[in-house]
Amino acid sequence: MKYLFYFLVGGGVVTAVTYVGGSGRSLLSAFIATFPAITLVSVIFIHLEAGTQPTTDYVRGLMIFAPAWFSYLIALSLLLPRFSFWGAIGGSVAVFLCGVVLTRLVLKLF
Repeated sequence: MKYLFYFLVGGGVVTAVTYVGGSGRSLLSAFIATFPAITLVSVIFIHLEAGTQPTTDYVRGLMIFAPAWFSYLIALSLLLPRFSFWGAIGGSVAVFLCGVVLTRLVLKLF
């Protein structure tokens, strides 16, 4: 039952972002998407499920992969006006995955 609740909360956030973005208020939609709502909900649920250490590890993981996510956003903003929608999405996800691989390689050095 709790996983159904988690699913509904996550789906509610995605629905709100999509609705607001689809109604022409893209800046507000971006604010909702970047507002730490999903992270906040994830942190709360992970903490309730597993406690402080797994929650701390999750937050640190988010920080480690933030540069890859930011690279994805930059790539998406540059590729969308130049390529098809799906081409831009695919290219941006490829940039993200390359960022993740590079991050993992750098972490192994330390």
